Amino acid sequence: MTGRLTVVGTGPGNPDQTTPEALAAIAAARQFFGYGPYLDRLDLRSDQQRIASDNREELSRAKAALKAAAAGNNVCVVSGGDPGVFAMAAAICEAIEEGPPAWRNLDLDIVPGVTAMLAVAAKAGAPLGHDFCAISLSDNLKPWTVIEQRLRAVAGAGLVIALYNPISKARPWQLGTAFAILREVLPWTTPVIFGRAAGRSDEIITVASLAEAKAEQADMATCVIIGSPETRVIERPGRAPIVYSPRSTGGPQ
Repeated sequence: MTGRLTVVGTGPGNPDQTTPEALAAIAAARQFFGYGPYLDRLDLRSDQQRIASDNREELSRAKAALKAAAAGNNVCVVSGGDPGVFAMAAAICEAIEEGPPAWRNLDLDIVPGVTAMLAVAAKAGAPLGHDFCAISLSDNLKPWTVIEQRLRAVAGAGLVIALYNPISKARPWQLGTAFAILREVLPWTTPVIFGRAAGRSDEIITVASLAEAKAEQADMATCVIIGSPETRVIERPGRAPIVYSPRSTGGPQ
């Protein structure tokens, strides 16, 4: 019997932002592999098995899920956000490439989800309205020198930047250093959006200038979006400002 492995993203945490396609895949699966808090978001039935692991064990989790699927099981690997954005889809692909030939014969589906930068952008306005990129500030899987090079390159190219994994207890200095690098390239008036837990009950969305932005405003539940030189802020008395990037370059500054 050929097993099936589906990789799903549950979105940023609001159940309304889990897609119908992801919900259907979750309903059909029997074994679930994932980081514990992500599995906690699921309302599993008694015939569905939960296999939780630490957030830093992506490759070993991928291999365990592939072994279970190769044994004929209908397996679901669960990510928050979108599984292809700094998440489990890449770990599954890495494991398949390095693993036994049987893993290449599995039925594999990767179901997209709402990633954090999209949820934060929607709350703030339209900061991703023109060209943008996403960078993880975690240097667990790449050298910090590479991150610095990429920050300078994309800021100089005029891209809006979404920062994932901005800060943690083990990595307390990277975000502050990133802000210092970006201040060398970008106008200090550039808008910075701190989007914590977008769409959830503990959501906090704040906007600051690059000059005012502080690393202490973020944690690991935060996605930070740094505008381009053309990103604009529409002030609204008594309401949150709207942050947007014009659809064309060379627009109003």
